[in-house]
Amino acid sequence: MSIHRRTTTPLPPRFAMPSPFTWGVVLVFIALFVQGVMATNLTLERLLRGAVNLVHFLGRAFPPDLSNLDVLAWSMFETLNIAIVGVTIGVILSLPFALLAARNTSPAPWIRSITRLMIATMRTIPDLIWALIFVVAVGLGPIAGVLAIVMDTIGFAARFFSERIEEVHPGPSEALSATGAGRLSVIGGAILPETLASMTATSLYSVEKALRSAVTLGLVGAGGIGVELAWISHSTSASTALRL
Repeated sequence: MSIHRRTTTPLPPRFAMPSPFTWGVVLVFIALFVQGVMATNLTLERLLRGAVNLVHFLGRAFPPDLSNLDVLAWSMFETLNIAIVGVTIGVILSLPFALLAARNTSPAPWIRSITRLMIATMRTIPDLIWALIFVVAVGLGPIAGVLAIVMDTIGFAARFFSERIEEVHPGPSEALSATGAGRLSVIGGAILPETLASMTATSLYSVEKALRSAVTLGLVGAGGIGVELAWISHSTSASTALRL
């Protein structure tokens, strides 16, 4: 007669004790949060007073000043142009940057390192700083805004493009290489088709991101509706501010 013994496997712990490093990170974050609240003077009294001031502002703003709507409409259209042109050029230039930065498509490790450093630099510098740089370089106007959007888009899109390229399954690429296909044929026949959907989604998000950025670039003279925002910030008319 055989005896069947039931073996029980201990359940995994539901909560593992954090390491001392994790506790240190949490404590540093809490300390920075508390210090930030104290430094910004974030109090309930100030928030309530701000809500009252906002109600008074809205009361003075109606009815809004509807003069010069044609100027505002053209500024908004110019902002759209800055975003669309900048993103289109930026996405196109992001593709070669991504191919040079990806581990499986870069021709050499030192080229990959330099390209990733360039992408990180473009992503780190805020778009307003890029706008200031190009205002100095090419002068006031929408062209400075377009160039700022291009640099910001490359820093954003090229990173995600390169990460998606590195995630491509090597099977199709190896099959094409076995048939004697060159590097460009492998990229065009195996890598880009698999990454096209992800790149399209990233590009569409870049458009949304660029539209938000283009609104504020005019604050430093890079064209668009931001020029009107810069002027309205010095105006004391609530109805004019509401119109914008």
